Amino acid sequence: MRLGSLGDIIHALPATGVLRDSFPDAQIDWVVDEKWARLLEGNPDISNVIVLNRKSAGGIRETVQKLRGANYSCAIDFQALYKSALLPFWARVPRRIGFKSSYAREGLAALLYTQTLNPRGPHKVDHNLTLVEATGARAVRVRFPLAIRAEDEEIVSRALATQDLKNFFVLNPGGGWRSKCWPAERYGELHRRLYESHGWRGVLTFGPGEQELAKQAERAAAGSPLTSIDVGLGPLMALLWRAKFVVSADTGPLHLASALGAPTIGLFGPTDPARNGPFSPDDVSVRNPGASVTTYKRGKDFAASMLSITVEQVVHAIETRLARVPACA
Repeated sequence: MRLGSLGDIIHALPATGVLRDSFPDAQIDWVVDEKWARLLEGNPDISNVIVLNRKSAGGIRETVQKLRGANYSCAIDFQALYKSALLPFWARVPRRIGFKSSYAREGLAALLYTQTLNPRGPHKVDHNLTLVEATGARAVRVRFPLAIRAEDEEIVSRALATQDLKNFFVLNPGGGWRSKCWPAERYGELHRRLYESHGWRGVLTFGPGEQELAKQAERAAAGSPLTSIDVGLGPLMALLWRAKFVVSADTGPLHLASALGAPTIGLFGPTDPARNGPFSPDDVSVRNPGASVTTYKRGKDFAASMLSITVEQVVHAIETRLARVPACA
């Protein structure tokens, strides 16, 4: 059970791989919201993807009936919310594993599990592995299987060709919570600095309702050729995979880029990069500890800790990250 969201699904992928390595003949199904099902396409560790339609009571009832008919021996809930915990409970799955109430975002959801655990390890990936290890699975390797469609590659190739872009980096100014974001104007200034010093060109990515952020970044780029590309989830995967590097705050595209193997630079303030940062040890996270107080409350204003991050710091982080891979052309 991991219905959403983008970054959280990415952080749960290795747990499914550990289950598959430990129980190669098991039926391992994943229940996910329709919006994010694309992330699981072509995943060799999953037997079936069960898409949940939460728009109607009938859609939820249909999913529960499907789960009940499969006669699962165990359900693992990585989400720890009522909406994810209730489904296997209603489906009468005999063993239901989840996090203890002290860790769960909706603590009372833990009452719906038959076994609860405190997470081990620093990172969200490690926390998810705690749950699958309760089944007897053991981690040998960690992987993020993500499949990129040929048609998505073609969409991205055409979009880049219209801008005469072959070598590019990605800036992602959006994010689920305003308090986790870095101001869009600073992304624009960052682009201008990189273009003037290296001749590198950037692409802005943004989600629904974030068009104004892209416009703010473009204005702040002060004439340097910063391009916005509005793409869906599949083409976004193709775009991030091809990028020289990706700069983003703690939000889904950052984690997707890291999982795809793109060099990433994460910008952190209220959230702790040790817990939520890019999982690759090669990637770089920027955070000013003296200005940061760790909290996962969804603030509506820019956090002071994010405002404390300077463009100069991010430029240095990019240079540090690129020193670990071939430099940009």
